[in-house]
Amino acid sequence: MVMHELLQKDPEIWNLFTRKEEYHSSLRDKYNRFPFYLSQYRTIFEPKASEFLMNNGYHVAYPEGKPFAVCLTHDIDGVYKSITAKGFRAMENITQGKINKSIHLMKQIRSKKDPYVNFEEIMKLEEKYNAQSSFYFLAVDSKDQDFEYRIEDLEDELHTIQERGWEVGLHCSRKGFCDLDTLKKEKRDLEKVTKNKIIGCRNHYLSFIVPDSWELLSKAGFIYDSSFGYTDCIGFRNGMCHPFKPFNIMTGKSIEILEIPLIIMDHSLTDDYMRLDSDSAWEITRRLINAVAECHGVITLVWHNKSYIGEQKKFYEKILKYCAEKEAWMTSGEHLSTWWKDNVQV
Repeated sequence: MVMHELLQKDPEIWNLFTRKEEYHSSLRDKYNRFPFYLSQYRTIFEPKASEFLMNNGYHVAYPEGKPFAVCLTHDIDGVYKSITAKGFRAMENITQGKINKSIHLMKQIRSKKDPYVNFEEIMKLEEKYNAQSSFYFLAVDSKDQDFEYRIEDLEDELHTIQERGWEVGLHCSRKGFCDLDTLKKEKRDLEKVTKNKIIGCRNHYLSFIVPDSWELLSKAGFIYDSSFGYTDCIGFRNGMCHPFKPFNIMTGKSIEILEIPLIIMDHSLTDDYMRLDSDSAWEITRRLINAVAECHGVITLVWHNKSYIGEQKKFYEKILKYCAEKEAWMTSGEHLSTWWKDNVQV
């Protein structure tokens, strides 16, 4: 692999790229995440590994001469504001013998007036900036602790997303990062609804174990993943702003999946984690976009559908506008990974 061969020239860069420090760490939060605050690498806002590649002749030429790419994604954790998962479970218990009432309730629940069934609105905004994106949906049953909606109830919406050229991917449940059978089932269940092969995913809560999660995702049949980022801080977890094939230092082999590293998550910027005000959030976001542009890399964002309101909606459009002005290729994980496979040596 050209990329791996270059990175191995510098032991420190190689250790950063492979995330060697995570192989031996048992310190994790309740979602099985290795947080940024435990890492010895503090240059989180600098794509050190990608900079090293660029300085050693690695270069990517994007479609239509675009200088860099933006991978736009949305995690669909929930879609209903007024009806909770417990409400769904309650309806399950009363459906026997009350089919008409159940159908009536489901029609109410699926009302487009609900602010979080907003996929059409998101696509319309992105289309304004000649952009496309990925929507990652949960495919869990009603007994799962993360259950918020039935994927079957969103069938029309999923088909509309696909027909317009946007991507439907899997938002793996919290078991997915460590359970191959769960991954396969959820992928299969989503494919039954979409009638299309699902090639991309992101783990719920960004739960991830290096390198085990990559191995499982590969075995489950995914072409790419975009789970690899910190929750408690935006930036470059392994110094990369280019998609890459992970390398398992235990087996000495690369893993057959393309990782599109997650750089910026909406929740990371807010009171939940970094606690930045709007000006500070924009300044660091702009800084990361510029750093990726200088490396001719890819900056990946996740903007939850529930964040597509108020000031957060305006912030998302501000990112789109800024990247459009810098002539970035703004696309989905599906389009990016397919193009990458055919045009870039990894």
